[in-house]
Order: sequence, then structure tokens, then C-alpha cells
Amino acid sequence: MDTSAFSGADSDSALAATSLLRFATAGSVDDGKSTLVGRLLHDSKSVLADQLEAVESASRSRGQEAPDLALLTDGLRAEREQGITIDVAYRYFATPRRRFILADTPGHVQYTRNMVTGASTAELAVVLVDARNGVVEQTRRHAAVAALLRVPHVALAVNKMDLVDYDEDVFAGIAEEFTRYAASLGVPEITAIPISALVGDNVVTASAHMDWYGGPTVLEHLETVPVTDDPSDDPARFPVQYVIRPQTPEHPDYRGYAGQIASGLLRVGQPVTVLPSGRTSVIEGLDVLGQSVDVAWAPQSVTVLLADDLDISRGDMIVPSDATVTASQDLTATVCHLHDTPLTPGARVLLKHTTRTVKAIVKEIPSRLTLDDLSQHPEPGRLVANDIGRVVLRTSEALPVDAYADSRRTGSFVLIDPADGSTLTAGMAGHAFADAVRETAEAEAGRGADDDGWDF
Repeated sequence: MDTSAFSGADSDSALAATSLLRFATAGSVDDGKSTLVGRLLHDSKSVLADQLEAVESASRSRGQEAPDLALLTDGLRAEREQGITIDVAYRYFATPRRRFILADTPGHVQYTRNMVTGASTAELAVVLVDARNGVVEQTRRHAAVAALLRVPHVALAVNKMDLVDYDEDVFAGIAEEFTRYAASLGVPEITAIPISALVGDNVVTASAHMDWYGGPTVLEHLETVPVTDDPSDDPARFPVQYVIRPQTPEHPDYRGYAGQIASGLLRVGQPVTVLPSGRTSVIEGLDVLGQSVDVAWAPQSVTVLLADDLDISRGDMIVPSDATVTASQDLTATVCHLHDTPLTPGARVLLKHTTRTVKAIVKEIPSRLTLDDLSQHPEPGRLVANDIGRVVLRTSEALPVDAYADSRRTGSFVLIDPADGSTLTAGMAGHAFADAVRETAEAEAGRGADDDGWDF
């Protein structure tokens, strides 16, 4: 078959050298994620001499002739001893064309929650597959997480091609299977690349062993994938983090609302609404780094000054009056459960959305996603660690939550254990997957009240 169909998106010749790409690696255990990251760092000349010496020394002490590049990212002692990744390893590197922040995430199923952490802010996910094993359950789980988190770009790196004699048919079969599965989840773009991270084939430099492949190397794809978005395309959302009132002789009446713009842009003179109260005003001023500006955009940190003195505090959200969002106490979402303690109907939790934390009750768990065939298992009764499912929540206060499909920042939330503050669940409001993944149960609004002080 024609493998050029998997070569991915066209290069962007106008790419700015100062652009930043956040990306995450994922895949099943021992598929070579850390080795790929180490190869990227090594071959792009992003490793300091003392770091390379330390890796070479550690490799020799383990009886390895060649340096084990996975040691560049596997920093925990348990990781080095077992040869696996446990925690998310963040690394920064740059080329003349782009700057990168990468998250090397674990492959073991019990650490899928770490992949959620690494991919939550990623603009691209690199999913590795061992060419000898093909697409396995953990590959499908990571594809589902990437789709759930609305990662805009997904690259499939079919690794260890040297162990299958660089067979084109092996690569094409895996690429076709993964592409079909990911597309059914609604992943908008998939680029498949045959590589050998250990040898270096198609990682930074093109492989001499796979002349049948005409697409980009991994680094070429990372350097050229489009990541810049026009903030004016998104409705403005400004969660208030802090109220600034100096009350000094120089600023006796100064009242500013500080925070980070979650999406869109704000302008001086723009009519705005404060949620959840619904009060309205006009932006009178914008301060960025101590300087007054006329326009500010995501993800800048700003101070907003309004024409009216309103009762605004941390957790409120300032939005344009012509692009507001309805605040509600009822929330239906797709979630990935992260904690060892199962999530069950009736559970009392804290829900953190942007800068606001409120009490909430898990009213219902309508379904759990079955990864093999993407079917919905109705009424599972609970979600255990790494499960993906639907939940219906009732909060103590109305929250202005966007659909996650519209905004990754203001459509996301986490559930927290009120007893010890541990994170239980990562949530994405609305229908996170594409229409191809059918819902088998819909939430019923306005279920009855609960007891024990959690009556919402």
C-alpha cells in the first residue's frame, strides 16, 4: 500500500523560530518512549557534555557498551533500576526553528493517570508502538486519553523497526489500524512515522534503511506542525485569581482583578459580565507587567479594571457580555479516574474549576468506556483507577463551565477528596469524544436533594 498517505501535515514554511510546542510521549511499557526522547535530545545537540558523561558512566556500570539514552529522562532511582518510566519527566530543548517542552509519560497501566497530567496541556502527543507487538490495549487507552483531552495533533511513532527488518508492510498495517481506531475517537490529525529510537532512524535524521518512507522525521514533524491559534477566534474567559486594592496615598481607589486570561482577548471599553452573579460593567483599563495596554490575550497574566465597583472575588469569571456562558449547578462530563479509591454515585467531593473550588456530589455514573470496541458499558456502578466514563455532578454553587470541546481551560475540572486533598478525577465537561462514540445514557437534571449537609 502507499505509505505516503501517513506522512502527515504539510510543513509550515513561515514557522516562527520563537514558537513553542508542548508535546507528550505515550505508549505501552517498553515501547521506547524514554529512548526516543533521549535520542531527540542527543541528536539535536540538546544534551550538555556533563549530562552525556553521566549517562555513559551509568551505562558502563550496567554492562552496556553504548550509552543508554533513556537515562537522560528516567531520573528516579526506581526508574533506572527497573528500566521503566514511573513519573512524568519534563524536558526543555530548542532548535533554530522552535522551542519545545516535552513530557515523557509512563507506559504501565497503573501510571495512566500520569499520562493525563502530561497530555493535559500538550498540543501534540507522540504515541509509540513496538513494531513487533502492534497496537495493544495501552496504545488504545493512550489514544483515548489524547482524544479525551482534545490534543490537537497525534503522531504515531512505530518504533523498533530495526527488529522487524524495516518491513514496510509491518509499518503500514500498524499505521492503518491505529489511524482507524484514533479517527473513530475523533482525533483530527494523525501522522505515522517508522522509527528506530535506539539506532536513530527517522528520529532527527532520515533513515537509510527505509527508502520506501517519504514523510518527515520525528523532529521535522515537531518543528513544522502548526500550533499557533488566533486568540480572537475564542470567546474571552478571565477567571479572577486575586483582587488588588493597595489603598495607598498614590492609589487610594485602585481596585484591580488579577489573573490569567484563559482564552480569547480583552479590550478596553469592552462590555463584560461577571459570573456567576450576572452583574455587568465595562473594562476601563488593562495592566500587563505594570504597563497599561488597550488589548490583552490568552495566556497573558493581567489586571483588569472595571468602570463600576462590583462585589468580585477569587473564583468569579469575567466574560464579554455578548459571549457569556450559562452558570449551572448541574454538570455532565467525561472523566478519567486517577485515584486508587473508586469513584461511586453519592460520593461527596470538592470540584475545582479554574480558580473556584466548591462542594459537589456524584449523582450518577451513566457509563464507562470499553476501550476494545469503544462501546459504552451502562451503569457500571463505579469507576476505578484509569477508567474513562461519564458522570453527572451537582455542585453547591453555580459554575460557568464551557464545553471542553470549546475550551480546554474553562471546560476542565478536577475532583478532590475533601478529607485529604488528593486529586481523584480529571473531568472534561460535555461530550468530550466525537459523535462516533455514542452515548448510551443521558443525565437527568434535577435529581433529589441529599442529606448530611450536602443538600444542593
